[in-house]
Amino acid sequence: MEKRELVLATDATTPARLDAALAAAWPQLSRARFQALIKDGHVVIDGTPVTDPSRKVAPGTQARVALPPPEPAEPEPEDIALCIVHEDADLIVIDKPAGLVVHPGAGNATGTLVNALLHHAGDSLSGIGGVARPGIVHRIDKETSGLLVVAKNDAAHQTLSAQFADHGRTGPLERAYLAIVWGVPARASGTIDAPLARDPANAKKMAVRKAGRHAVTHWQRLALYEAGGKPVAALVECRLETGRTHQIRVHLAHMGHPLLGDPVYATGFKSKAAILGPKARAALEQLDRQALHACLLAFAHPRTGKVMRFESPLPPDMQALHDALEQGT
Repeated sequence: MEKRELVLATDATTPARLDAALAAAWPQLSRARFQALIKDGHVVIDGTPVTDPSRKVAPGTQARVALPPPEPAEPEPEDIALCIVHEDADLIVIDKPAGLVVHPGAGNATGTLVNALLHHAGDSLSGIGGVARPGIVHRIDKETSGLLVVAKNDAAHQTLSAQFADHGRTGPLERAYLAIVWGVPARASGTIDAPLARDPANAKKMAVRKAGRHAVTHWQRLALYEAGGKPVAALVECRLETGRTHQIRVHLAHMGHPLLGDPVYATGFKSKAAILGPKARAALEQLDRQALHACLLAFAHPRTGKVMRFESPLPPDMQALHDALEQGT
């Protein structure tokens, strides 16, 4: 990874935004490119990664920028099996398995959903998302399973993107997730309204931060699980009012009920596996990912306006965990 030391200057005596100062110091890269580098933790000031592009920096500030190696300009089609729930001339609805990355990026140049889509649909995919992610309207984490919709033309992409930007406030868009969490929420349902931003201590994580972006998750407790006569976990349905990175995972952890198997936000709960029954412990080990599944997706069809509604049951790995926890074994 190439690293550059840049001395930042501004046109005035007052501090400037970090992204603007970097773009001025090194005009070979755009301000948008620097914004992405900052958010991904590739800019360091005084030995600490900075993840806020709007941070003010004084003239003469020294910043260290690490440039990742360039990715291929265009992803290649790959013959990767897809679980297609619905397909027509405008869109494809896919039930994504855990472990499949949605679009190419650092460390995931191949083997992604985009590579599979290019093989399946080829040039019919929308190009609005850019060459790196044709047709992608929204995404779910690599280790989260479940439903997502892909646009096959630009008109569908624009219409679907507008629905996702609205988050169902004025339209029929619905997104629901099933989560298995540590502990049992005291109330039957609730809302988590907590802003999210990059964790200043770890650029790969998100955190609840006062200056973060607005984020709202509505949750409902569907079932509780016991071990040795004591409640140990719960099945929760989450519905998104916003769509931030890692939103459900961070919000539930913030509430004190992180997802079982989450390697990032539930590290302090690893020892709790010891209180589970042997079958549940084995199912959790077999899961080897966060227990989160996108189970419901509804939207208005971009051409006809008809409300399309799709549901996906728990995949086998989460179903096995649910069954073992429910039986208390």
